[in-house]
Amino acid sequence: MLKVLTFMKQVANGLQVEGNFGTAHVYRSSLNAIIAYHGKSDFVFSEVTPEWLKGFEVHLRSRGCSWNTVSTYMRTFRAVYNRAVNLQEASYVPYLFRSVYTGTRAEHKRALNDDDMKKVFVNLSRKAGVSLSVRQAQELFVLLFLLRGMPFVDLAYLRKSDLRDNVITYRRRKTGRSLSVTLTPEAMILIEKYMNRDPSSPYLFSFLKSREGTKEAYHEYQLALRSFNQRLMLLGELLGLGDKLSSYTARHTWATTAYYCEIHPGIISEAMGHSSITVTETYLKPFQDKKIDEANKQVLDFVKRTVYGVNA
Repeated sequence: MLKVLTFMKQVANGLQVEGNFGTAHVYRSSLNAIIAYHGKSDFVFSEVTPEWLKGFEVHLRSRGCSWNTVSTYMRTFRAVYNRAVNLQEASYVPYLFRSVYTGTRAEHKRALNDDDMKKVFVNLSRKAGVSLSVRQAQELFVLLFLLRGMPFVDLAYLRKSDLRDNVITYRRRKTGRSLSVTLTPEAMILIEKYMNRDPSSPYLFSFLKSREGTKEAYHEYQLALRSFNQRLMLLGELLGLGDKLSSYTARHTWATTAYYCEIHPGIISEAMGHSSITVTETYLKPFQDKKIDEANKQVLDFVKRTVYGVNA
């Protein structure tokens, strides 16, 4: 009978061999979480019941895991279970994961408000006390925004062949969806400033040196992302932003700005290459609530003026 921990290790190793290092890392993290809950002794899939899963969920929350982290571990384990079912190594149990959380929540505000956008998008070239590395991080952040909130991983893996005239055509690393972005003059200026000058490199930028799909390239990407986020955090502190600035802030800011410009969520979803509009709605949920509150205020102000003759 197939054992759970052994099978999860096999799946993670297989993903790494295929070059899916990020996904393999998630599977190993999920495996470690299960070991922390159940122990190192292996067990079979028939021991996994709704009660067992609920206990795992409670365990994760007691360790301080966010609901999104809980969902990641649960969805990963569900994927492993489904693989075992497909191999006829586990019995299919309807609604096995129904009692545990496998959704996505917008738990933190990641998008910049209008005032913070003005601070981040301002030219820092003449501002005293700003290092060159922080100014570069700021300009790359702006570039991510201009590229429709492109994730940093997609920027890092862009190839010179992806750029044709003023259009970048690439495939999203996460979803595999093909996207084309027509570059504005502002985006083109930044690309020309930071593009890779090494004629022997296939990459548009200089974040990676190793061949795509190798473990070395994945580690180079991780180091580049970590460095970028550290410099953005310094930028945020320098500008007096209340929330931490990260590479993903550009993506959320583009999405919410588009939403405030009355662009339909379906168009925003297509522009960002989301796997479904449900993902986009998760981005926008906190800001949809805000827009509803603003609409309510407009209604109440109208009533005050019309019924009571009070200027709002």
